[in-house]
Amino acid sequence: MSQIQETEVLREWRQSASYWQKHIGTIHTMFSPVTQALIEDAGLKEGDAVLDVAGGPGEPSLTIAEAVGPTGSVTCTDAVAEMISAAQSEALRRGVRNVTFRQCAADSLPFESRTFDAVVSRLGAMFFPDPAAALREMLRVTKSEGAISLAVWDKSELNPFSYVVTNVVSRYIDAAPADPNAPGAFRFAEAGALAQILKDVGARDVEERVLKFNIAAPISPKEFWEMRSETSGTLREKLATIPPHRCELIEQEVQDAVREFFPNNQMQFPAQMIIVTGNKAS
Repeated sequence: MSQIQETEVLREWRQSASYWQKHIGTIHTMFSPVTQALIEDAGLKEGDAVLDVAGGPGEPSLTIAEAVGPTGSVTCTDAVAEMISAAQSEALRRGVRNVTFRQCAADSLPFESRTFDAVVSRLGAMFFPDPAAALREMLRVTKSEGAISLAVWDKSELNPFSYVVTNVVSRYIDAAPADPNAPGAFRFAEAGALAQILKDVGARDVEERVLKFNIAAPISPKEFWEMRSETSGTLREKLATIPPHRCELIEQEVQDAVREFFPNNQMQFPAQMIIVTGNKAS
C-alpha cells in the first residue's frame, strides 16, 4: 500500500468520524453479536487487560470494559484522532471508567511487549495499510498464551446489508473495479486469507470460524439509508458527484430494495462474518 493510499484511507475515516459518533447507538446494537463472539473466542474474563485495535468511536472497547469488570482494563486505540475523541465522549456518557484511549496506527503500537492478556479488532483488519506488520505488532504486545481475535466481513454476496446498496448505486454511478488487495470491507472475505497471515507472523493454534447472525436494530429503511450514506466515506464521495435529484432516486430505490429486510419496519439483515483467533506462544 502506497503512502498516498494510506493518507487517503485516513482522510476518509477522519471525515467519517462525526457520522459514526452520530449513529453510535445503532452501530453498537447492530454489531453486538460480533463483539460477543470476540469476547468468547478470545476467552476474555474478569480482570483481563485487553487491547482493542482500530476501536473507532468506542466499540467493542466499551462493551469489553464491562465484561472484564472493574479489576480489568481496556485500551482503545485508533489511527484517527477524531475517532478517539468520539470514543472518549461515549465512555464519559456511559460512565465506563476502566478504559483508556490512545491514538496510534495498528502497525506501530506504543506499548511494551507482553502487556495485554488479549488483543481484539472488530472490522479493522481489512483497513490496515500493512496487515502483516499490524498483526505482528498485535502479537508482540500480547502476553504469553494470550489470544488475538479478529472479526472481518465474509463475502459481499452473503451480506445484503452491503450488496443491496452497492447494486442500486452501481446503476447510477460508474465505479472502477476494486483492487482485492487494497483496504476495503471485503479484503479478507476469502476463507483462510486472514488466518494465514496470522500464522505467518507467528501465532499458534490459529482457528477460523464463520459467524452467522442478524444485523438488527430498531430503525426504518429511511434511517438505514441515512446511516449508510453518512458513515461510508466511499458512498458519500460517490453521491457528491451526482445531482441532488439523482441522489433522491437512489435513496428511494435503496429504501424499496431493503424493505424485505425490515419486518415491522425494523432492520433485520442476515449477515455473515469470519472470526479468526490465535494464541501467542509461551
